Amino acid sequence: MPYEPALFHLWLAYCAGSLASPRMIGQKSIFITGAASGIGMETALLFARHGWFVGLFDMNENGLGSLVEQIGVDRCCMLRLDVTNPDDFENAARLFSGRAHGKLDVLFNCAGVTFNGPFAQVPIPKLQQIIRVNVEGTIIGIRACLDLLRATQGSRVINMSSASAFYGVPEMATYSASKAAIRALTEALNLELEREGITVSDIMPSFVDTPMVTAQSYEVGGVRSLGVRLTAKQVAEVIWEAAHGKKVHWIPQWNIRFFNRLTLFPSLHRWLMKWISGF
Repeated sequence: MPYEPALFHLWLAYCAGSLASPRMIGQKSIFITGAASGIGMETALLFARHGWFVGLFDMNENGLGSLVEQIGVDRCCMLRLDVTNPDDFENAARLFSGRAHGKLDVLFNCAGVTFNGPFAQVPIPKLQQIIRVNVEGTIIGIRACLDLLRATQGSRVINMSSASAFYGVPEMATYSASKAAIRALTEALNLELEREGITVSDIMPSFVDTPMVTAQSYEVGGVRSLGVRLTAKQVAEVIWEAAHGKKVHWIPQWNIRFFNRLTLFPSLHRWLMKWISGF
């Protein structure tokens, strides 16, 4: 039978889950969606270097398999996951629970997509996919992992939002809407789940040098004006801080923090976004 990398990586993950030594007492764990590349991958590598057990979940099985080889089969688990599918997420949570002894210190909802371009030119199925992956996928993930989070003292949810949640970005309208929804979800659950000992926060970077940004066929005005100056490794470092801090919103760049303060001056906020985007 011809060699199939995806099947091999699934077999490797099964062996890891079945034969690896149990989770060490006191070892912390993180569940990462969108782990096969970009911010998710760098976060997985960073937390693994700090001794955490890492759950790797993504649609890209080959990418997950390569990451397992880097981290080590006894220090992680992997499974193909469509974040928009509740059954997939339940299976992923079940696998992770078995490897992490029913505990989950950090759920990092990193999976996301965007299709940039003038709103009227982006096909409706792609606009729907943005909402399903970015918003519905995050909601499904939190619900699927809630019992694990409740069972873990000091647990956290970290959601991937964006600087576009502060003010909608032209030619990224639906993506901006999805990230504004994540910001609102984060703020609400930060209050609601606090009584259960669960901290909820989000990460709000500008353009990051990841395939989701660099592989776009359409370059938005904001990229031309601001450039892509943030690396996935830099964002992963902020996620590490968020896993140990108390802030609701984590903003990696000073200029974006300044832009956020302009919400006190709505007309200025709007003018600045027009200038950045070339409108």
